[in-house]
Amino acid sequence: MDLPAPLAWLLDEAVASPDPDRFLAELGGRLLADGLPLAGGALTLAVPHPVIARRTWLWRAETAVVIEALGFAGSPPDQAGRDWLAGLGPVEEDTIGRVPDRLVLGWAGTRTFSPMEVDRLRQAARFAAAPLAALAERVALAALLEAYLGRRSAARVLGGSLSRGDGEVIRAALLYADLRNFTALSETTDPAAMIEFLDAWFDRVAGAIHAFGGEVLKLIGDGVLAIFPVTNTPAEACEAALRAVVAARAGMAHLDALRQEQNLPPLNFGTALHLGEILWGNVGAADRLDFTAIGPAVNLVSRLEGLCRPLGRPVLISGAVAAEISTTLVSLGDHALRGISAPCAVFTLPDA
Repeated sequence: MDLPAPLAWLLDEAVASPDPDRFLAELGGRLLADGLPLAGGALTLAVPHPVIARRTWLWRAETAVVIEALGFAGSPPDQAGRDWLAGLGPVEEDTIGRVPDRLVLGWAGTRTFSPMEVDRLRQAARFAAAPLAALAERVALAALLEAYLGRRSAARVLGGSLSRGDGEVIRAALLYADLRNFTALSETTDPAAMIEFLDAWFDRVAGAIHAFGGEVLKLIGDGVLAIFPVTNTPAEACEAALRAVVAARAGMAHLDALRQEQNLPPLNFGTALHLGEILWGNVGAADRLDFTAIGPAVNLVSRLEGLCRPLGRPVLISGAVAAEISTTLVSLGDHALRGISAPCAVFTLPDA
């Protein structure tokens, strides 16, 4: 039996679509070429993520451009796709599968769809069920991996980097941050309150890191290890890491002001920056792996952060980073670091 071109594509090729935006653009383009009067399309997927509840892709027929809208956890169910389509023209929408709002595919017309055109769109939705279900599973897996591993690490794992020892040597600016007096606080703080202020701390630090292009590799107790990979020049990575430190300190200053209003102690922390080569990949047991960074540079940035308390400085910067950035720094001299053979030139910010 000969099928219309869009249905043949859905049956034979659509399952190989690499991501939802390309699936939507390809299907919309084929339906348009098959004579349907489309002004745009929308595809909404529910995703398992601590912050994002729904992802919606919006395709405009006139430009063939796809943009993405996010619906956040805890907010009322959004109708981003439906509302956007309604601004283009009459809407025809179908829920794919048996779970309402988990998978929704909708179209806007340049005019009201005829009954025959509605039937054709609904038939396309039925043929789209199988490839969309597979695509939704891949998106869900990616969302989970990104939440636990970070975007770049998740992409590596999804790309097939699954064996122990798989990895690559990359150059990156490294950021290590650690709360002060965490043990003493944990002994005198209710566990629920402890989790609340840890979350607030991680929000400020991780938020600043992500805002400037970095990636959190590890949440180690009350500590954070992050990388800013060198993709263009080392100076750009180092400047981004330093801006993240400044932003995190500003965020924590605001949080401490709120805590002071509640008669709570400030959350003091130390931060260190270093630039070096790391092995980024799978490390661990045969059946339990961790996608992480190891190497002398990681050891150095951790040891450097340990100097924050004895030097009385909340921010310490290695000579390797200082050599790459234009920001005015204050030299604190050379210091021996435990387990590191050569002394490290140490700098700090003028206001730190």
